[in-house]
Amino acid sequence: MIDKVLLSTPHMSGNELKYIERAFKLNYIAPVGENVDLFEESIKNYSGTSSALATNSGTAAIHLALILAGVGPGDLVICQSFTFAGSANPIKYLGAIPVFVDSEEDTWNMDPIALEQAIQSAMKGELDNYSDLIEIKNIKPQKPKAILPVHLYGMPAKMEEILRISEKYKIPVIEDAAEALGSSIKGQRCGTFGDMGIYSFNGNKIITTSGGGALISNEKKYIDEARFLSAQARDNFAHYEHSKIGYNYRLSNIAAGIGIAQMEVIEDRVKRRRANFDLYQQYLKEENSISFLEEPHNYKSNRWLTTILIKDGSEQIREDLRKSLEFMGIETRPLWKPMHLQPIFRGYPYFGSDFSEQLFKTGLCLPSGSSLPNETIAMVSSKIKQLIKKKVYTFSEVK
Repeated sequence: MIDKVLLSTPHMSGNELKYIERAFKLNYIAPVGENVDLFEESIKNYSGTSSALATNSGTAAIHLALILAGVGPGDLVICQSFTFAGSANPIKYLGAIPVFVDSEEDTWNMDPIALEQAIQSAMKGELDNYSDLIEIKNIKPQKPKAILPVHLYGMPAKMEEILRISEKYKIPVIEDAAEALGSSIKGQRCGTFGDMGIYSFNGNKIITTSGGGALISNEKKYIDEARFLSAQARDNFAHYEHSKIGYNYRLSNIAAGIGIAQMEVIEDRVKRRRANFDLYQQYLKEENSISFLEEPHNYKSNRWLTTILIKDGSEQIREDLRKSLEFMGIETRPLWKPMHLQPIFRGYPYFGSDFSEQLFKTGLCLPSGSSLPNETIAMVSSKIKQLIKKKVYTFSEVK
């Protein structure tokens, strides 16, 4: 047995306490204060966008973005199926209907071909051909209110093709870059391609505020309205007056202080995560049964998590390998289970093949923290090679 190797742990810069202590000194503990302003400024500067709002989670930022896009009860939102539930849940918060699309092989993200098929089907009133749900049977022909692509594991989606489709049909794009801070296409940061973009600063992300997120946009009106809604939509009166439903979605001044210090080292964190990927690829390059996701030309992934696919594998083989590594004290995790296969979303329209399902069945996330020593990556790679060589996948057999 070895010491526990975790998947993706927080990595502090050492400068966080300076900003936290200043917040205590000024007695700004609430979701307002100098740290919040500085953190939002750092997000704007790094992403290259004109406006940013710090929120208490990436999911909150998606919820706000959907509201700003005009999404309401009965509306359609096209969402990437291969993602975390936080991408899709806000659609249901608003009483809207998710329409899921498959991923493509180059980036594992939203398939532009399936995306356009979903749009055309919705506009022709043919979604009932893809679902047995009663609520889908009653949907009239309509244009979806938003497109929600996701940059999974730091790999940018095919934004040029997705934006071409969104422009063709005049549908806004809400870009879920929760896992892709520091990723880019042709030098442009992920999160800045769509009408609005989302970041997450959860504890396992490439940088963290312990929890938190951000909504960004080059349209100031979006961020101004989101700021209003995120603070309980309080109207401009001396007393508390509310003409709209609001939300308690602001980030605290304390958490923002952590974020400022984390943003100071974001490039180092991206560099280290990318180095992790390179090391795994180097150590496992001779394993013909394992493949890695390569970057398309002009794409830069932050490699938030290093992922592998077991070629010609199955869900059972993947699980046996995962359990064997877990028994040895090495935390790994299956790739995301697609939303259209989840119990809460089963039966909603889905367009595409079974590619995202195959990713889930045969894919594994490896320990990828930016504080992970090179020797640990070498050790994890060695254990994987040993298990594959011996064809020992059942954790009970591991000595």
